[in-house]
Amino acid sequence: MSHRTWIDRGGRSWQVRPRTRDQWDFVPLPGNSETARTARAPSWQDDPFELSREELQRLFDAAPDANRPRPPSPFGD
Repeated sequence: MSHRTWIDRGGRSWQVRPRTRDQWDFVPLPGNSETARTARAPSWQDDPFELSREELQRLFDAAPDANRPRPPSPFGD
């Protein structure tokens, strides 16, 4: 299976690579200084070419970003 190239709403280029049936990797392409992210694959589709740009953006937005600070724990740990 080939990997899909996708441009996010910020104009950054990514390659979408299915890792497993449940996870897809968003890997930055040259010129994109962001870090890679792993997103939960949609349960209704296992091919990134079948998703719209908007659907990919929603998956990407929900993926954890290592550079984004985590919110403080309400339990104080």
